[in-house]
Amino acid sequence: MNVFFMMLWEFFKTGLFAVGGGLATIPFLNSIAQRFGWFSIEDLSMMIAVSESTPGPMGVNMSTYVGNHMFGFWGGVAATLALVLPSIIVVCLIAKALDKFQGSNVVEGIFNGLRPAVVGFVISAILGIFLTTLFNIPLFQKTNQWMDLFQWKSLIIFFALLFVYKWKDLHPILIIVLSAVIGIVFHL
Repeated sequence: MNVFFMMLWEFFKTGLFAVGGGLATIPFLNSIAQRFGWFSIEDLSMMIAVSESTPGPMGVNMSTYVGNHMFGFWGGVAATLALVLPSIIVVCLIAKALDKFQGSNVVEGIFNGLRPAVVGFVISAILGIFLTTLFNIPLFQKTNQWMDLFQWKSLIIFFALLFVYKWKDLHPILIIVLSAVIGIVFHL
């Protein structure tokens, strides 16, 4: 299958099955990165950081990035549309059928089943981000030196910002700005 249409299909499936959006898209995006190599796990981590500190849903930002990176402006537009199209279709179908099925035990049962799945996706995403950001497992596997296991700069930033957020009661926007500044300082 043509790479362009494969990309559209993968983002369409992500949009269709990543119930809950946002963090629930991360396992799908991680799978796309591993199976196709269109972006790296590091790219995904970077996009998560950008998406969580800027307006807009993470999956939309990532699909736009990947489409644009692979096929230019129109690739970004097409990948974004492929991701959001399932939501548009589902919302239209639900809106049409809402009156008929409102209060239905079957519909309530479906949502009771979906909620734990979404929580599972979110926890999986958080664990993946946690491991990628704070640990350098590939380097540790090569050297077998426990000091190489940790991303020391990231750990320092993580615990410093966790302390500031938890005990200094700063607004999340200030934490985001502070983390960006610290990241720039540590990167230089």
